[in-house]
Amino acid sequence: MEKRKIWIVDTTLRDGEQTAGVVFANREKVRIAKYLDEMGVDQIEAGVPVMGGDEQEAIKQICQLGLRASVMGWNRPVIRDIEASLQCGVDAVAISISTSDIHIKHKLKTSREWVVEHMVRATEFAKKEGMYISVNAEDASRSDMDYLIQFAKAAKEAGADRLRYCDTVGILEPFTTFERIKLLRESVDIEVEMHTHNDFGMATANALAGVRAGANWVGVTIMGLGERAGNSPLEEVIMALKHLYDLDLNYKTEIFREVAEYVSRASGRELHCSKAIVGSNMFAHESGIHADGAIKNPKTYEAFQPEEVGLERQIVIGKHSGTASLRMKFAEYGIDLTKEQAEELLPKIRSAAVSLKRSLFDKELVYIFEDHFGKRD
Repeated sequence: MEKRKIWIVDTTLRDGEQTAGVVFANREKVRIAKYLDEMGVDQIEAGVPVMGGDEQEAIKQICQLGLRASVMGWNRPVIRDIEASLQCGVDAVAISISTSDIHIKHKLKTSREWVVEHMVRATEFAKKEGMYISVNAEDASRSDMDYLIQFAKAAKEAGADRLRYCDTVGILEPFTTFERIKLLRESVDIEVEMHTHNDFGMATANALAGVRAGANWVGVTIMGLGERAGNSPLEEVIMALKHLYDLDLNYKTEIFREVAEYVSRASGRELHCSKAIVGSNMFAHESGIHADGAIKNPKTYEAFQPEEVGLERQIVIGKHSGTASLRMKFAEYGIDLTKEQAEELLPKIRSAAVSLKRSLFDKELVYIFEDHFGKRD
């Protein structure tokens, strides 16, 4: 893929907080904004200013931090929404309205013409105020393509800087995504942002397909927080661009795990051990064949170095372990286990793991060793 600049807009503080049951305290919103800026995020969607109260206060605080990143407020195509954003001190606004017939008919109960008219009026108002503008086509993936192109052209003419293509209910797959975004880019001279949801588990894949087709913005959240099944996770998109597309955005990836842990605690949402890129199992090897390969050369079973995302390699001892990992693990305790000793211990260790239904802790391994060979002097 050709080398070009891709910008990242993180919406953990807006779409991420719209996850059912998630609320960030103001100090947590400020802390997360600082983390996002430190990592290298280009634009932070900080919340919905027209909500007022704590939401508005947190956005104001973020705007006063002097971050390198642009700070965006989310708005309906309503003048008072944009006025609320301006009062907070943001330098960018998202103006969002549905473009699919199912939304226009059943949610907005209006017409396609009304949608374009209100979007244009709000965009022109924001432009006069000197704002950077993203016009969000909500439910774009279920919108009539000819109408979406007309909507994008009207947004561009009104002064929008980019179009956010929203796969609002996550129904796209990468091949369709590529075709749609390619057509959109060929039809309208406007930058396109991918805003993908994970209802079918393809948010990251769809975001990457959009990038390949010409989109140059990607909307993400930490850990993939977001409504229902969530959004495309920042850590997945950044590492996939770097390692699969050879597009290194120079992010501070070594704090990815730390940031995910913080957002996990702040949101009350578990950081699953098998979470791609930042889960604790990413570099944990138990299977004998895998562990043996990883011991000899980590590249045999690892796509990138654990240190790159703030993790460590772990050799886990359990039912599937082999003698090589056992000897390596005991070397950590200062015990030079011979191959014969490892072969003697292995059945006992496997049996213990089966009865306990888990891998074994370090102390448990030492106890098994001492029960079998006697205590060390």
